[in-house]
Amino acid sequence: MSSTTTPYAAGEVSEQKSAARRLIFISVLVATMGALAFGYDTGIIAGALPFMTLPVDQGGLGLNPVSEGLITASLIVGAAFGSLASGYLSDRFGRRLTLRVLAVLFIVGALGTAVAPSIAFMVAARFVLGIAVGGGSATVPVFIAEIAGPSKRARLVSRNELMIVSGQLLAYVLSAVLAALLHTPGIWRYMLAIATVPGLFLLIGTFFVPASPRWLASKGRFDDAQHVLEQLRDSHAEAHREVEEMKTQAKQAHKRVPVGELLRQRWVVKLLFIGVGLGFTAQFTGVNAFMYYTPIILKHTGMGTNAALTATIGNGVVSVIATLLGIWAIAHYGRRKLLMTGLVIVILAQASLGSVLQFMPQNLTQSYAALACILVFLLFMQMCIAPVYWLLMSELFPMQVRGLLTGVAVSMQWLFNATVAFLFPIAISSLGNPTFYVFAAINLGSLLFVALCLPETRGKSLEQIEKHMKKEL
Repeated sequence: MSSTTTPYAAGEVSEQKSAARRLIFISVLVATMGALAFGYDTGIIAGALPFMTLPVDQGGLGLNPVSEGLITASLIVGAAFGSLASGYLSDRFGRRLTLRVLAVLFIVGALGTAVAPSIAFMVAARFVLGIAVGGGSATVPVFIAEIAGPSKRARLVSRNELMIVSGQLLAYVLSAVLAALLHTPGIWRYMLAIATVPGLFLLIGTFFVPASPRWLASKGRFDDAQHVLEQLRDSHAEAHREVEEMKTQAKQAHKRVPVGELLRQRWVVKLLFIGVGLGFTAQFTGVNAFMYYTPIILKHTGMGTNAALTATIGNGVVSVIATLLGIWAIAHYGRRKLLMTGLVIVILAQASLGSVLQFMPQNLTQSYAALACILVFLLFMQMCIAPVYWLLMSELFPMQVRGLLTGVAVSMQWLFNATVAFLFPIAISSLGNPTFYVFAAINLGSLLFVALCLPETRGKSLEQIEKHMKKEL
């Protein structure tokens, strides 16, 4: 009897595993369309700005350093509002519905930027687009973390960062290609219009992915959560164990405190402080000064506009390679170790860039030396800091308020991003090259913060992390 039933059982288990992996792959791919749109929308501004600064009669918007910073930062301020609002929406109505709403905003915002007739209209359209970008940045990692098991969570959540940098690379490549092939006024409008495509893919894809099982459990819908987990896990027994763990966690949470009181507990406040501090750490590395303004930095060394746009492709290539390395590293090393390693190299790269720009004569050698410093910076930023940040945002906070606290923390991260994006062109025009020494000093403080405050979360389930945080903080 066993000789006939065992092969059937083995085949059934194998089929279950294949189906589960397919569904997880599709779900992650759909969710990360939001990350792809996020990356493209934040990266394309680097290619569009040199053309938008042209006079209106030459197809531009006649930007100056202040309006450059305003247009760049408007998306990021919108992202701060979007991440905060999406945290509430995703806890109230679910991660999947929130992603669907954000997809519509991606499409509307992208079209608005493409047809903008004035600086004021562009700022408003970029703000709407920013709401979608910020909402996606807060919702996508949480959704992926909640459908992934503990052994897959780091790898799958890190794909969010991979899609962000892939979107940025796509933006850089298309900017250079369009600049080389099209010689028409308003070329930047074509660059910005392409951003509607990932938004469309996200909107359509949300009709083919399951709801978050942990969100269902948080609403007391344990049967629905188990049904979803049975599609996402390698066996029904594994799904059952996970649901039982969620039931136990929910009962303990219900017995302990209501949400309002939980938000006032010291360990939760400290976690929120750590989350906000990590957002400061990630943004005040100065990464987005490079992602948004590299062509302008290189033009100051004497490079032409098209050459600077082409050189910026190196940013995207290095970021994608670094993120792939980061996905490997994050599975083998602790979060703290990776963050601290990345910050040490970032400090050295910022100091080196400041020295290159300050002391080397302005020529092609300086241009390439500056680009080399930027690429080394990006290699370690995208390998050791960015993927770890987004992973920690998906796992640090307790289930009862995960969407809300992730939204608050990511919202603050976007405000820090906006601060850097707005002040950088002004700082460069007033302080000059020592601006990069200021970044290096700030990053030294961030290194001390990570060393003293960040707990380790590697190798734990989301429920185990919550239990550990309450005990340790």
